Amino acid sequence: MADKVAVLIPCYNEAVTIGKVVDDFKRVLPDADIYVYDNNSKDGTADIAREHGAVVKFEGRQGKGNVVRSMFRDIDADYYLMVDGDDTSPAESARSLCAPILAGEADMVVGDRLSNGTYAQQNARAFHGFGNDLVRAMIKWIYGYGYPDVMTGYRAMSKSFVKTFPVLSEGFQIETELSIHAVDRRWRIQSIPVDYRDRP
Repeated sequence: MADKVAVLIPCYNEAVTIGKVVDDFKRVLPDADIYVYDNNSKDGTADIAREHGAVVKFEGRQGKGNVVRSMFRDIDADYYLMVDGDDTSPAESARSLCAPILAGEADMVVGDRLSNGTYAQQNARAFHGFGNDLVRAMIKWIYGYGYPDVMTGYRAMSKSFVKTFPVLSEGFQIETELSIHAVDRRWRIQSIPVDYRDRP
C-alpha cells in the first residue's frame, strides 16, 4: 500500500470510543494519515484523538454533511477511507475495502453491514433499518442498482470520486447522497460485507 491513504473520521461526542478507533486504524493501516474532524464535541473527543496520534481538525458548522464537505475539500490523498468514530465498524476490514480502489477496479467501495446478518443481531434501535430499506428500494427502482447497504458510513473512495463529489447535505443525509451520486454519475461501485457491532 505505497499510495497515500487518508482515514477520515467525522466525530461528534465520541470520547468513549475515538481513542480505540484511532489505535485500531493505525495498527491496520500503519502508513495511513488518520484525520479526526471534530464537529463541536463537548466531551473532549478532540483531545483524546490527538493523544492517540490523529491529526485533529475542526468543523464549526453542525452536521455530518458539513464535516464531510470540509474533509473532501481539505485532505489530499491517493485514496480515502471514511469511517464513523463510534467503533461500530471493524478496522480489520479496511484493507478489503481499499483493495478494489488500489487495483483500479472501483471508485467507491461500500462496507455492507447487512448481508452477513451482524447489523440485525447487534442493532438494538427500533426501526433503525427501515429508512435504509426504503432508500435502497427507491434507488433500485429509479436507477436499477441494488445496494445491499446504502446508509453505511464505512466507505473507501478514489481521489477522483472524492474531489468531484459536490456535497450538498448538511447532516446524516450524506450517506444517501454519496450512494445516489455514485449510481447517477455511473461511478464504479462495489460492496464488501463487514461486521457490525452496536455503539457502546
